Amino acid sequence: MGAATILALTIIVSVAGLFYRKLIERAMLRPYFVARGTGYAGLVTSGFVHADVGHLLFNLITFYSFAFPLERTIGTAKLVALYFTGLLVSNAGTCLKHRNDPNYASLGASGAILAVLFASIVYFPRQRLLILPLPIPIPAPLFALAYLGFSYYSSRHSQGRINHDAHIFGALTGLAFVALTDPQTCLALLHSLMA
Repeated sequence: MGAATILALTIIVSVAGLFYRKLIERAMLRPYFVARGTGYAGLVTSGFVHADVGHLLFNLITFYSFAFPLERTIGTAKLVALYFTGLLVSNAGTCLKHRNDPNYASLGASGAILAVLFASIVYFPRQRLLILPLPIPIPAPLFALAYLGFSYYSSRHSQGRINHDAHIFGALTGLAFVALTDPQTCLALLHSLMA
């Protein structure tokens, strides 16, 4: 299993869920139930379903753009470990925050994808990222800081259904994963940022 398999599984399961909504209902992460000893499958299955086509496309484009180059750099085993670590850690953080809310449910691969994106930023710090609709490329490290700041602010003032906490946990997981598995790359990034 590598980036191509994760991408294919996400497309197949998500599209099936868009036509068969009961699949989405069964796959969702429900922190209230996890905190009470059931619903553990949602920690993984929720990452393979999406709320709508826009949600799915945004995640697929982001994953496609960063996972394949990263896989060529760190290898398939590390990429898969990173992806599922990001998925589990971001969902565990969500469970911790919403453990007493019986109505809260979460879905989507955003936490895992943010882990891949932020690990990619460490390995390719000179890349520039385009954020639609802005036509100006942003240096990757600046994007990382701005994104974390935005996600932190949004998680404290959230009115919608976007799980900004999963984004934060996923992003930090990506950074921690590289720091633990390839500390030399992290040191090189820090050195280049300070130079």
